Amino acid sequence: MSIENNKSIVEKAIGELFGAGGVDAAAAYLHDDFVDHGPGVVTSNKADWIATVRQLPVADMKIEVHHVLAEGDHVTMLSRRWLPWESHWIAVVDIYRLEDGLIVEHGEVFQPLPETDRDPAAHSLVPW
Repeated sequence: MSIENNKSIVEKAIGELFGAGGVDAAAAYLHDDFVDHGPGVVTSNKADWIATVRQLPVADMKIEVHHVLAEGDHVTMLSRRWLPWESHWIAVVDIYRLEDGLIVEHGEVFQPLPETDRDPAAHSLVPW
């Protein structure tokens, strides 16, 4: 798989997850051996991930993707997300590993954005 194909796969999966397709459509981009290492959602396989994410109000979240970088079988994405259940924005870095054209591994780090940084024009480190 090419780097551009890997970026496209991740972008499509995220578009489905946070768009009209939802969890089931996003799951089509996951390898059967998918593992999630994220602090918010930790799962050991694709079925666990689907069950866990169905519990989250993903449809009510907002996501603004700002950078998608790829190297080899890894894709990294920088985004800003609105968490309606906590009423604030977070900055998120997701790291995906792909195998056979599917996402096989995911990890993420995130942090809440301080009130002063929630305005995209006020943030100096990352051009939200």
